[in-house]
Amino acid sequence: MNGAEVLDVARESIWVLIKVSGPVMLVALSVGLTIALFQALTQIQEMTLTFVPKIIAIFISLFIFLPFMGQTMGDFMTLIAERIINLG
Repeated sequence: MNGAEVLDVARESIWVLIKVSGPVMLVALSVGLTIALFQALTQIQEMTLTFVPKIIAIFISLFIFLPFMGQTMGDFMTLIAERIINLG
């Protein structure tokens, strides 16, 4: 395995990381932004108001995006396994 192949695998793994974590991070960002805007408009500074809805939204988004995340990770594992087979 030469340097170009290592960089290709690293690039592909970073892309898979972004694809897997992206939807959940976007949900957390949007819920956090909405809560921050609500707190700024109403001047309610309750600390649990920031964490509880965000945690619930992240858990729900994990259940929704879990099939997509599993398929993406499975495809990446297949790609890596094929590279290992072709190496030997």
